[in-house]
Amino acid sequence: MPHGFAPDADEPRWLLKALREAAHELELQLGDADVQDQRRRVADDAWSLAEIAAHVRDREQHFLRSLELIFAWDAARIPHFDGDALAMERDGQQIDMYEALDHYTYLRHASINLLWSADAAAWEKTGIHPYLGPVSVRRLAREQNEHDLEHLWQARQLRETLASSAPATP
Repeated sequence: MPHGFAPDADEPRWLLKALREAAHELELQLGDADVQDQRRRVADDAWSLAEIAAHVRDREQHFLRSLELIFAWDAARIPHFDGDALAMERDGQQIDMYEALDHYTYLRHASINLLWSADAAAWEKTGIHPYLGPVSVRRLAREQNEHDLEHLWQARQLRETLASSAPATP
């Protein structure tokens, strides 16, 4: 790679790689958490690792559904995703975190396979979002990757805080 060359963050190959890698990192951060740490919150308004796992699963389900609608229909109406409302509606503290991660992984593989099979024109196809208007597959993929990175950072910060507040073992 020539010096100074930076890949285009909107290039489909780059987005596919980013989606795969961020998902893998999320699985590592969440998947090997100590059972007692899965539901610990470091503040009243903070999420636990289990809640993060439930949220990324729910968001991935919405992402996949949006892609399927856009690929299936011209000017498809894609639903709004209110992750905060869904998190309050569902109790992420009570889920089986490993089951949520398995479902997230399954959904992510389905999303990536769908995107992998899309040609250049399909990446530009749009659906109609109720608040944002027309949004392309490319934009949805970029935003999904940014969402992954946000929760990856959140999970890493939480893991560090939990590790530093754990009682020392003799």
